[in-house]
Amino acid sequence: MQPFTFKYQPKTSMEIIGQNEAIKKLKGFVVNFKKQKKNAALLYGPSGTGKTISAYAIAKELDLEILEVNASDVRNADEINSLVGSAIGQMSLFSRGKLILVDEIDGLSGTKDRGGLQAVTKLIEKSSFPIVLTATNPWDYKFNALRRRAELIEFIPLDYLSIFEILKNICDKEKIRYEGEILKGLARRAGNDARAAINDLQTLALEARELTKSSLEELGERNKLESMPNALLKIFKSTDPKVAIAAFDTVEENLDQQLLWLDENLPREYTEPEDLAKAYDKLSKADVFSRRIKRWQHWRFLVYINALITAGIAVSKKEKYRHYVQYKPTGKLLKLWWAKQKAMKKKAIAEKIAEKTHTSTKDALKSTLPYLQVAFKKNKIFRNNIIEELDLSMEEIEWLKK
Repeated sequence: MQPFTFKYQPKTSMEIIGQNEAIKKLKGFVVNFKKQKKNAALLYGPSGTGKTISAYAIAKELDLEILEVNASDVRNADEINSLVGSAIGQMSLFSRGKLILVDEIDGLSGTKDRGGLQAVTKLIEKSSFPIVLTATNPWDYKFNALRRRAELIEFIPLDYLSIFEILKNICDKEKIRYEGEILKGLARRAGNDARAAINDLQTLALEARELTKSSLEELGERNKLESMPNALLKIFKSTDPKVAIAAFDTVEENLDQQLLWLDENLPREYTEPEDLAKAYDKLSKADVFSRRIKRWQHWRFLVYINALITAGIAVSKKEKYRHYVQYKPTGKLLKLWWAKQKAMKKKAIAEKIAEKTHTSTKDALKSTLPYLQVAFKKNKIFRNNIIEELDLSMEEIEWLKK
């Protein structure tokens, strides 16, 4: 039996539901690639919103050959250079154009994967063909360099009605019996993930060819971890307190980080002074409660804080703002991330030294690394030998140079 996700995947960009703005931007990027300042487009958003299939649909419409590389499968620099590097330097078959898709780059990390992310970033600069990358959360500090070299295109979370339309179309074609409200219930439970909803439909209704209330009840609510930009969408783009109140329920960031994200993005979203003043009043009251928790351990205040920073901020505006805002982490968090990143580089190098010299990482940090760094800067032969011996990544090399 063929999976419904494959059988009913969109063949053209017109068939992709709920992503009109993103499709328009992506198609414009590919069509006008020669005129673009950036050689890559970074598609980001939750799972099941159509990022990967959009690249395939547009490539087909424009008669482009597409090469897909999944970053979770090819993780180090050698593998990426071998696959992607050769692709960007070769003409496509039959003299067609080419589109290179690097999927799920969240699977790459700077140190563990031996320069995989750095390799992708370098290849972007010299590519003769458009490169499309996909990610769930592009705001991780490890993507800083990549973000500067790519055009960011957001795929917004699908609302349940969009997912309902997708499921309804499949049910009609597969002759699966259903009631509208039960099918909408399945769409709601998918947590904005169309692919997950389609898989659930096939699992629940494949044998009986009917979707029933009892089968739906057996399906547990997904506990999805959302990114901060998605959580902010529920607060900033809604005036319904019931929608906003649960915005942070499945977000990993702690309360301090939530407050900083809100503080950074509120003036970007709320452009009316009165709305902004009301929203900041709610945020300031939440900060007061937060300090009382830290000082007196009055944890019962948490429920007030959540109400203030979600529903409180959502209803502070007269109406939803229609303009697009690219939500970003605060500069304070970026500085913290940058400091942590530098410390991680230092520790990673020390760990490699410790392994080669059979000492502890602490001793390598204190006794070996400072002297190695001096010699690294002054002696080219020594530097090349150390790079090869310790298998240093480009970021580690740059750190030692500085």
